Amino acid sequence: MVILTGKTLTLEEVERVVFRNEPVTLADQALAGVQANRKTIEAMLDNKQTMYGINTGFGKFSDVIIEDKDLDDLQLNLIHSHASGVGEPFSDKISRAMLLLRANALLQGYSGVRPSLIHQLIYFVNTGIHPVVPEQGSLGASGDLAPLSHLALALLGEGEVFYKGSRVDAMDALTAENIAPLTLKAKEGLALINGTQAMTAVGVITYLEMEKLLRQSEQIAAMTLEGLHGIIDAFDGDLHKVRGHQEQVDVAERIRLMLEDSRLTTRQGEQRMQDAYSLRCIPQVLGASWQTVHYACEKLEIEINAVTDNPLIFSEENKVISGGNFHGQPIAFAMDFLKLGIAEAANIAERRIERLVNPQLSDLPAFLSPNPGLESGAMIMQYSAASLVSENKILAHPASVDSIPSSANQEDHVSMGTIAARHALQMLGNARRVIAIELICAMQAVEYRGVEKMASATRTLYEAARKVVPSITKDRVFATDIEKLTEWLKYNGEAERANESENRSGTGV
Repeated sequence: MVILTGKTLTLEEVERVVFRNEPVTLADQALAGVQANRKTIEAMLDNKQTMYGINTGFGKFSDVIIEDKDLDDLQLNLIHSHASGVGEPFSDKISRAMLLLRANALLQGYSGVRPSLIHQLIYFVNTGIHPVVPEQGSLGASGDLAPLSHLALALLGEGEVFYKGSRVDAMDALTAENIAPLTLKAKEGLALINGTQAMTAVGVITYLEMEKLLRQSEQIAAMTLEGLHGIIDAFDGDLHKVRGHQEQVDVAERIRLMLEDSRLTTRQGEQRMQDAYSLRCIPQVLGASWQTVHYACEKLEIEINAVTDNPLIFSEENKVISGGNFHGQPIAFAMDFLKLGIAEAANIAERRIERLVNPQLSDLPAFLSPNPGLESGAMIMQYSAASLVSENKILAHPASVDSIPSSANQEDHVSMGTIAARHALQMLGNARRVIAIELICAMQAVEYRGVEKMASATRTLYEAARKVVPSITKDRVFATDIEKLTEWLKYNGEAERANESENRSGTGV
């Protein structure tokens, strides 16, 4: 059971709720603070105090005063008008994370909502009702208005949800679970949608999957080293310690340990003095990719416990302040930085694929073909990897450097953080296919070298992956193999998260 307090949520807890469906409950003390904060809003309304988005219009309409009788309609109109997202829906996991993160933010007690609204969000989490939220349409300031409006619609019994494996009308799911639709009161519509929970949810999912992808990249790179008789000296601990980057030191150590009992690696001078950079510089490149992951982790850990709506109500000081905590720039930068780490992990993997298949770069059979000439082997798999890497280079362009004014130039600088997060997740899928192709090629290469000479760790990976994709004995439709292995890597990533939530530097697949 994960207990939300508004201030103590961890990425590990998000992982448990999103991937393992662990139930969620709300801390009583936090709910008491939410109730007190709501009473502050109601008292201010009774005193006819003018407050943005509570008894005024929104954005460019902030100077329009709303009559008391229309305050509830103002919030409903906001949700209806702002539910303008387009494109394919986010996955149910991302939708689930959005529910959790929005509840946690509101639970801090600065947003002026009733406890019943937060309970509704958690009902959805615990019963597996996941709003259908279109991916596109957010500028990342004022927060994720369009995506969160679609999430809010479902709470009201409107729109669609994913429920028990089907896409259904939200009201049908609410009826099935005996949950009454929410009715919005003053401030509550704005509190639901004025935040960064869409970009942050996508960012968290991407971060969790990126951790696994990098560990798998290290394991597969180790097998490639065996397939190419790589020089193990380049992973010597003393060499990496003098550089000073801990992530680089850690990658070198993990690969060194994976290959400690291998009879396929070589020492400098045995066959050649130095390997190509795609082999020799694995710790330097993947270590730097780990740095982007650690930066993203730091910012996401802050953001999942952040108050990001507007205005905020400070009950003890009896004040309402309009500000810009909804601006997604910190997450936009983090996701754009993470994209570089994803791009380069795939980029260097594709160069290793080339070394495995190119007869001018190794003594392996041309394109790892069992019958070169008559059969093309892995030739076009390398094409696919190159195409994915090139696409990632385009997606790696920073979304955060762009800004388009909106709301009649009232909102004249925006973050594009949700675009950055979406592109990072898309790039991750591309990168996973690239390392799947590397694994197919590396397995074929070690078969030529002698599987019995492999290290214990890489042999375990080889035997598990061979149950998914058989050896290449003749040409076949390799697209099927790539997709099977890609799904296997993703599935095993989720399985390992369930088993290794406290140890994210393990070497097992």
